[in-house]
Amino acid sequence: MKHIGAHVSIAGGVQNAVFNAVELGATAIGMFTRNQRIWKQRPLSDEDLGAFRVACKDHGFSPQHVLPHGSYLVNLGSSDPVVLEKSRIAFLDEMRRCQLMGLCYLNFHPGSPGKNMSREHSIEQVAYCVNETLAQTDNVVAVVECTAGQGTNLGYTFAEISALIERFQPADRAGVCLDTCHLFAAGYDFRTRVGFNTMLSEFDSVVGLQYLKAWHLNDSKLGLGSRVDRHAVIGAGLIGRDPFKWIAQDPRFEEIPLILETPDPETWASEIAWLQEVAGLCVSEHGEL
Repeated sequence: MKHIGAHVSIAGGVQNAVFNAVELGATAIGMFTRNQRIWKQRPLSDEDLGAFRVACKDHGFSPQHVLPHGSYLVNLGSSDPVVLEKSRIAFLDEMRRCQLMGLCYLNFHPGSPGKNMSREHSIEQVAYCVNETLAQTDNVVAVVECTAGQGTNLGYTFAEISALIERFQPADRAGVCLDTCHLFAAGYDFRTRVGFNTMLSEFDSVVGLQYLKAWHLNDSKLGLGSRVDRHAVIGAGLIGRDPFKWIAQDPRFEEIPLILETPDPETWASEIAWLQEVAGLCVSEHGEL
């Protein structure tokens, strides 16, 4: 079965992500575990944790169908020692939050080196920080999200993603999230069936499909190889609707979260309904995309 959802708000408590997902007719959840705009956070209360776990159980969301997203502030590849230290503390905090919530993934952007750091050194630093965190937590998989390659962002090629996750220890706590907008902006053209199959074959050869833990489903406002991350509603961008249909129908992506991050929350219900329809699932009441 395909599990399709959107990145929903946690305003008022992490448990509200579940209720917001249910309102959309979703069967997967994308969410933050904390306010992603500030470094210092209050701990999750026992009340919040209990309410979240109960809400997931009551509405049938298994841990593997929830994809927490790490803070955009975190940059484990930074050459700035102040940013790096704050990032290490925040990343560990987020992994521990996922563990306390009973979840199994933390999706994060790998970061960017500064002007005075090589990409190779930055990759080694990211891996060191991730491994440091994995040693202090249990069960949660560190899921690297592919990037658009904007600025000096790491992880916009399959080779760099492989270079990152092959350094994570233990290997069974390494994973990847593919973002369709980021892939397209990075230069991967999967708008035709041949291109789609070629892209996935390359990913399998270079990284390994066994590491694919989630998809972010976003059309792109800008062109192929733009190296700029600008999400669009499915079908309203330059990727088109076909690749999203192929993802929704592909049996290789059973039981992993397919999460919308498209820019208009008002379209999420209809986008989810359309994806469920083309996946052969029951369509919700929200109508056509």
